[in-house]
Amino acid sequence: MSQGSNFVDYVKICCRSGKGGAGSAHLHRDILTSMGGPDGGDGGRGGHIIVKGSIHIWTLLHLKYRKHIIAEDGGAGGSSHKFGKQGKDEILEVPLGTIAKDAETGEVLFEITKDGETKILTAGGRGGLGNAHFKNAVQQTPRYAQPGEQGQEVWNILELKVLADVGLVGFPNAGKSTLLSVVSAAKPEIADYPFTTIVPNLGIVSYRGGKSFVMADIPGIIEGASKGKGLGYRFLRHIERNSVLLLMVPADTSRSIKEEYEILKSELESYNPELMQKPHVLAITKSDMLDDELMEEMKQDLPKIPSIFISSVAEKNILELKDMLWKAIEG
Repeated sequence: MSQGSNFVDYVKICCRSGKGGAGSAHLHRDILTSMGGPDGGDGGRGGHIIVKGSIHIWTLLHLKYRKHIIAEDGGAGGSSHKFGKQGKDEILEVPLGTIAKDAETGEVLFEITKDGETKILTAGGRGGLGNAHFKNAVQQTPRYAQPGEQGQEVWNILELKVLADVGLVGFPNAGKSTLLSVVSAAKPEIADYPFTTIVPNLGIVSYRGGKSFVMADIPGIIEGASKGKGLGYRFLRHIERNSVLLLMVPADTSRSIKEEYEILKSELESYNPELMQKPHVLAITKSDMLDDELMEEMKQDLPKIPSIFISSVAEKNILELKDMLWKAIEG
């Protein structure tokens, strides 16, 4: 599979939960009893459609072609107060960071953030009560029972927002993929043309004392991304879940460092103003081509946020960058 074909972060599915089983209207009869009382059991619950978080899945690809998810109906109640069989639940495993929405209203139903966490997406119908529940002093032998409750059929949206401690934000060819490949075991595609990264890549970054944090390479944003231009708009939502944003500007940019940073910041703010509340760190990449004098001169015009000159290829200031990021993560 190509890099883009196996990463799916949005699916729309039709969920139909199971119908509840009917209660039984049975009256007790045996060789010794010709006119026994009601002994009808309750119907079984219809199957739920459940969403479960898994750390072993990173994409919604396995749900892309399952447009209809159908849970099993509950079984009918029986004689001698026997309960009907409960309908089998349909369990959909999803990556951490998945949000469930109502497709018609857009309402957020819940989000999955922990391994093993489960939420009911579509509840199964309740089983009907058997006639044993309706016996009273006036009516000793009720000959009726409740039907099972109908299941639900709704369209839902599952949307993945990548969970990471640090999100890499920058224009195409800012050096994000190169940095991720140097500080982690991730092997993103790297080339000298725009949009080599067309899906988010995750890597585990080792730190001092056996500590580590997760870094996400978000596909390149372009000016106007918040208005739907380029690839950035599609993947900007992944940045919402990152604790710290590492904004990356190459030293050889045609603009000034500060100007490019302001454009990046403007795109993030236009998409979601809350992104401005996250800690920002600025990395000036490809700085191995700068001498000390030029670097000092450029420092005078940098924005007033934690900044560092790095070179992923030369591994210049990489440990110092990790220190800055760890400090920002710890808050």
